[in-house]
Order: sequence, then C-alpha cells, then structure tokens
Amino acid sequence: MLTKDLLRVSRGGGGYQPRFTDPSDEALAARVLGVYQGHVGEPKRELDGALAGLERDVDDFKLVRGFAKLLERDAQFGVDAPIPPRRARKAAFEAAESVGVVTGDDRARALAVAADRLGETAEHIDASLFSDREIESVLDAIETDYDPESLREQYDLSLAQTALFDAVSVRIETSEPKALVSAVKRLRLMYEIRRADRGRAVIVTGPDALFRRSRRYGTRFARLLRTVTKAAEWRLEATIDDRGTERILRLDSDDLRHPTAEPVVEPSFDSGVESDFYARFDALDLDWGLLREPSMLESGEYAVIPDFAFEWRYGEFRVFFEIMGFWTPEYVEKKLSRFEELEDVAFVVAYDDSLGVGEEIEALGHRAIPYTGTVSVADVRDALRPYESELRAESAAALPESVVPDADVVTLASLSEAHDVPERAIEAVEFPEHELVGRTLVRPALLDELADELETGTHLDDVETILDDYGIEETSAFLARLGYRVEWEGLSGGTIVERD
Repeated sequence: MLTKDLLRVSRGGGGYQPRFTDPSDEALAARVLGVYQGHVGEPKRELDGALAGLERDVDDFKLVRGFAKLLERDAQFGVDAPIPPRRARKAAFEAAESVGVVTGDDRARALAVAADRLGETAEHIDASLFSDREIESVLDAIETDYDPESLREQYDLSLAQTALFDAVSVRIETSEPKALVSAVKRLRLMYEIRRADRGRAVIVTGPDALFRRSRRYGTRFARLLRTVTKAAEWRLEATIDDRGTERILRLDSDDLRHPTAEPVVEPSFDSGVESDFYARFDALDLDWGLLREPSMLESGEYAVIPDFAFEWRYGEFRVFFEIMGFWTPEYVEKKLSRFEELEDVAFVVAYDDSLGVGEEIEALGHRAIPYTGTVSVADVRDALRPYESELRAESAAALPESVVPDADVVTLASLSEAHDVPERAIEAVEFPEHELVGRTLVRPALLDELADELETGTHLDDVETILDDYGIEETSAFLARLGYRVEWEGLSGGTIVERD
C-alpha cells in the first residue's frame, strides 16, 4: 500500500478510478531502480536529491515517489560514523559549554577539546555529531526481487489498495469465493454471500456499517484486495466516501493481476478461539476429521461458508460447525436468518455466552454450545454423539452377521479399516472361527500352540518375542487369557507365572 498523499485517481463521471500504469512506465520504474542501486554506500540525502531530480524530469512526480516508496521497503540503511554519535555529541556539547561557542573559531576549539578528551581527532568528532539522523544514514544495500515489470505490477496493486482506504463497503464477484471468504473472516470484516449474474457475490462491510457510515475498515479492505487478485476472474465494486461525496470504484481482473512477489502469509484462522479449538480437537483420535472452511452451503438467495466441518471417516457425511464470537446484535440476527434457511444440513453452533442466542439456534433445528473464552471440546464431542450413533448403526447394518477373516490373527482396527466402518460397528459382528482377546481376533488352534510354547519362568522378553512371531502385540491380554501374569523383577523386566 502507498500513503494517501501518493494516491492518483480520476473522478470523471462520478467515478473513482485509480490511474494505473502501462508498459511504457517500465522505463521510469527502471530509472528509479537504478537510482537506488547507484547510491549504495551513499547518504540518504544524496539518494533523496537524485530522486528529486528525477521527479523534475517527469510529468507526474507521484509516480516516481510511488515506485520509490515500494523500493524503500527493501532498502537497508545504517549509520556510518568513526565514533558513536551520542558519545561524540556529549563530548562536543560539554566542551562547547566550557569554551563558549559563538564564532566558527569557537566551534573549532570546542571540537578540539572534545577530541582530546576522547583521544580522537576533531575531524572524527565533527563527522560523527549528527550521522545518526535519518537524512545522514547510509544506504548499505538494496535487496529487492523487483524488476521494472514486477515493480510496476506491485505499484498498480498498491495504488488500488490505497484507493480502498476510504471504502465503506465492497462487493466482489470471484472465481475463488472460498479463498475470498477465508480472507474476509481473518480480517474480521462482516460479509454475506448473494446470488449474482455470474454465480455468487460477496458483500463486505465493517461492523460499524451496521450503525453508521465508517471508513475505519478501509485498510482491511485494502489488504483484502491482494487475495482478490489471486483469482483468475474477479470483479469488484466499492462505495467510496470521498470527503463526504459518495463515489463508485470499479475494478476487475483485466485491471490488475497478482504480483509475482508473494505477500506475507496470512494467518490460518480467524481468531485465537478457532485456532485453539482446532489444535485441541485435532489432537484427539476420533472417528471425525476436522476440515477448515469447507464448501459453500445454499441459504435461500444467499450462501454460508461455515468455519469448520466434521467429516465422518467412514462415509460421506459432514456436520458443519460455526463459532460465533462477540458480534453485534444486528449481525447475529443476520447470521441466524442464514442458518434458518439451511436445508438438510447437520449444523452445530458454538456461540459466545454473552450473545445469549442458544434458544434461537436450537429453535432453528441446530445444536447450540455456549462458550466463554474457549470452546469446550467435550461439549462438541457430546453434540456429535447422536450423529455417531446413527452412523455406526448404519455401518453395522451394512455388515454381514458373521465374518470369517482369512488370517489366524487380526486386529479389530485392521478389520474396521478393511470394511471402512468404525471399530464399534465391527464389535457387533460374530466371528465364529475366532476368539476375541483384547482387541485382537485369534483362532483357538493358535491359542493352543501358544499354550504349549509358554511355561512358568519364561522371561518376559522371550514371551514378547514369541507373541511377535505370531503378529500379536497385546501381551497382557494374551497372558491373562492363557492363565499367566508377570512377576516383576525391578525395572529390568520379569518372568511369567501362573495366575492364582
């Protein structure tokens, strides 16, 4: 983004159109790049003087300053002084007080006194006095990935972002609505999704727009534009408060393209509440996967993109999940109206307890979970259990009454994976040729073999080796089934003995 004083727009016909560059301006971009590259090792005042000279040679000085503003972010300045400037000033001012500086000769004597006190030369004192002022700093390096073309592309995007500083609302049609809504939510802007001629339009405002016209969210609109330009096709229309006059800014994918230089990666979550919940839920080993910002849901003439979806691991079923933070009453009402129009959708809503909308959410047929500070994973888990019961029952109904695995030893976990059903569904099936020991199915004949191989006094390490040869991992469960327990010998292990 640029500063407002560098904004270049046309206001013809009541519009508000940024004055973008064209390929012919790449020559000027190259000259500005050359000024920076040619002044490495020079004071900033020399660099500024060269840029000022370039401004006088062109028709629009703002364009020169805009290119320079972008390059300045990649410039590294430092202090080049024989003596630390503060130390030099302290010595010089103390000497000047004792000498009494009025004339040039007095100044020279004061510098000589200061130099003598520091064991330096008067020339070093003089050169160091004000070398830490910004204008005297030295351009150490200009490390930039810009070439004339990419500098021009970045300038156009930055110019358009600056034009959005005074936006009060923005309407966007894009071929990537999901990515757009994700960015909108991370920037904590209010939005709604409506039908449009070419699919869907995202209407974006700041929370204050619900009460009064406000420009305080303009910088967030500007940051949003970078995400917009990533899409292959897009159109944007913004209402601009131009010093009290309402104007319309219109842009599309023909005006701007995303610069080749990648921006700073945006955060993955809209808030710490969402990030915290995701981390805690994802750490659990459940039959649900957690998907961030799933597909768009139809809601009458609008659409909704929930924060998350819980995906059943054993079939195509989702429970959508929205976290309602501390929103304004008007925005909550609008959200609830969107939820009301969702059809045939399993939906869970966690809401900030201060909103007090639990009964309204439940009345819409969705499960409501109040929270304060953080969303309780246990409460969400309880909300998912009714769905789990139905889904497991469906999975069990799809299985035969009995199953005969080919292997002599097989775990319930591997069977559930093979049949794409939860383990609890597998538990309800009969296994006429196997016995369940712990969570492992084993043929009785193999149990007889194990009984012959094990005897009292066998070291636990040897027992585990024998069981491992059969593909058995549940040592304790099998020892108990065969009538043994472990008699421990300190931390070094133990031997098996018959159970009492």
